[in-house]
Amino acid sequence: MPRPRATVQKPPAAANWPADTQLVGLTLQLQPYTDSTLYPQYTIGLHAWLLDQVRQMNPELSAYLHDGESEKPFTISALQGVEIAPGGSPRLRGDRPYTWTITALSQPVVTWLTDWLRQPPQTIDLRGAPLKILDWGLTAPSHPPATYKQLFDVAIPPNPAIALSFLSPTSFRRHKHHFPLPVPVNLFHSYLRRWNDFSGVEYDQEDFLDWIDRSVIITRHHLQSIKTVAGKRGSVTGFTGAIEISLSKTALEDSEYVQLFMALGRLAPYCGTGHKTTFGLGQTRLGWSPAETEAPQSTLQDLLAQRIAALTEHFLTQRKRTGGERAMAIAETWATILARRELGESLQDIAEDLGLRYETAKTYAKLARKASEALP
Repeated sequence: MPRPRATVQKPPAAANWPADTQLVGLTLQLQPYTDSTLYPQYTIGLHAWLLDQVRQMNPELSAYLHDGESEKPFTISALQGVEIAPGGSPRLRGDRPYTWTITALSQPVVTWLTDWLRQPPQTIDLRGAPLKILDWGLTAPSHPPATYKQLFDVAIPPNPAIALSFLSPTSFRRHKHHFPLPVPVNLFHSYLRRWNDFSGVEYDQEDFLDWIDRSVIITRHHLQSIKTVAGKRGSVTGFTGAIEISLSKTALEDSEYVQLFMALGRLAPYCGTGHKTTFGLGQTRLGWSPAETEAPQSTLQDLLAQRIAALTEHFLTQRKRTGGERAMAIAETWATILARRELGESLQDIAEDLGLRYETAKTYAKLARKASEALP
């Protein structure tokens, strides 16, 4: 079926942000051209589309975002409002809008975003579901333009406390494994890494996290564990929900760290929480969200994540050397390819998502299929 032609749209107003802006977030409104079904790992497509937009205007920044060893200075969300079709597939309707959030955490990315919005694209070419951009979210940015100094300089309230809601599966890396709990040290380690990389004012990580460990009190929380697919390969065990934290009386004696504690809480919605935030994980908002009253509907993404996890464990046990990052990377790659093939995805599409040559992906698929013969 030929793809519908995009209608002519009025360009957005210029992004009139202060010249020193380091942080900003936009929530775009999108509408499918037709009813369509998304593949479970469609956030890979959103991630790739955005980086290709960067590459077209600023190849040097694109290379940094792809290959930089530092923290990634941007995040994306999954599409919000997606329905789950019978059978568990994410489904889009052509008669309704959806939202997608992009945040920038450094001045170079903000500068690119500003330039990009002068002549932005009209369509997001998401595989199997092209999306028309209805609104770029400039009128009232979902994450207002700010600097790190502005986040820090807000006056300390009489009783410093932070409430955070985790809207998408959130997880940390700990001893090469996923750690799906919002322990304060893990939370603030995540935020401080971004702060130290992008703010221009660095704090001693060990000393501050020791203060967090001694000072932060969890006053209430509700959490739901979830296994999901995220990033290019493998599965993630994460959590959603909300947490509220405050400080002990003795902690208030260190005013600078109290100030940093509050600033990092304000940073959380921009930078997200945990890892794989550039693929939609760790979406975080300030404030308390009530617990879900109904169990979440099972999705094809859940089933794919469970299958990838089972295959990964099986492939690891078959290897003579089960430890090390290389063994895990190979096991996750094989598991991801095989699980997605079992769902009927083309090997060409899988290879593109994983950044592999087709012949390499084909070889991995054969090896994975043979190695999985003992599994149901």
